[in-house]
Amino acid sequence: MDHEKVAASLAELGNSHRLSVFRFLVKAGHDGASVGDIQKGLGIPASTLSHHLARMAKVGLIRQEKHSRTIVCIPEYGHLENLGYPEFLVDKMPKM
Repeated sequence: MDHEKVAASLAELGNSHRLSVFRFLVKAGHDGASVGDIQKGLGIPASTLSHHLARMAKVGLIRQEKHSRTIVCIPEYGHLENLGYPEFLVDKMPKM
């Protein structure tokens, strides 16, 4: 991964809400969590959460999948590996 991509990813995680969302998703595991579950779990307003998720998806930290009428957000563990597995992000990460 080039320096620009690493810098962009780390910049997105520099926002406290996005960092909280990412940690929530890592703790949720390989199946991720629905947008509704993230919103309930973190108490972030829907419009704000949507903005943060879009920014995280743009740099490859997460991917979003539509399951029927539900959007599920899944952390990109491969991308996380390229960032060097910051300890505070992965303390609850499921074993690969």
